[in-house]
Amino acid sequence: MLEREVKLPFTSAADARSAIIAAGAAPLRCRRLQEDALFDTDDESLRRRGCTLRIRMDSGRSLLTFKGPIQPGPMKLREEHETVVSDGEVLIHLLQSLGLHVWFRYQKFREEFAAEDATIALDETPIGTFIEIEGGERAILALSCALGRTPDDFILDSYRSLFLTRRNQFGLEGANMMFADEWSQRSS
Repeated sequence: MLEREVKLPFTSAADARSAIIAAGAAPLRCRRLQEDALFDTDDESLRRRGCTLRIRMDSGRSLLTFKGPIQPGPMKLREEHETVVSDGEVLIHLLQSLGLHVWFRYQKFREEFAAEDATIALDETPIGTFIEIEGGERAILALSCALGRTPDDFILDSYRSLFLTRRNQFGLEGANMMFADEWSQRSS
C-alpha cells in the first residue's frame, strides 16, 4: 500500500482542532499518547535504504509498520505495510533477539479526524503541534486549503528530522523525543 501525507505546523492544539472542525472533519479517535520505537540493524541498513521499521504502542494496542523509501514529489509518498500485534513488548524483545535495536523513540499525543478520502491527525509533540493529513492527493490539497494553508506550508520531514532541527529551540536534551513528565514516559 502507498501512504501519502503532509504535516502542517500550528501554534497550538486548540488552534489546530478549531481549524480541523471548521474544515468539516468529524472526530474519529480521541486524544491519546502514542509511543513509537524505530528499529535498525547495527550497520543501519534500513536507514541507509531510506526505510523505517516502527513499533507503535497506542492505547493498549501495538502496531508493527514497515515504510519504504520516500518517492520524490510535493507530498511524502512511500510504501507502507502495517499490522496489529498482540504484544508490543514481546515483539520488541523478539526484534532485539534477531539483532535489531531501537535507535530512536518518540512520543506524541494524537487525536484523529475523518474527512473525505483522508484522515487528519492532530499531533501534540515535545517540539510543537502539527496536523498530519494522510489520503489522496486531491483530498490533501482540499483540506490544506480549508485549513488556510498552501503546499508551501507542507512539511515532509519525519518527526526524527524535525526533532533534530527543533530540539534546541524547545530546550530538549537527549537522543529521543520524549515528554518530560514521568507519567507519560515508558521505561526502556
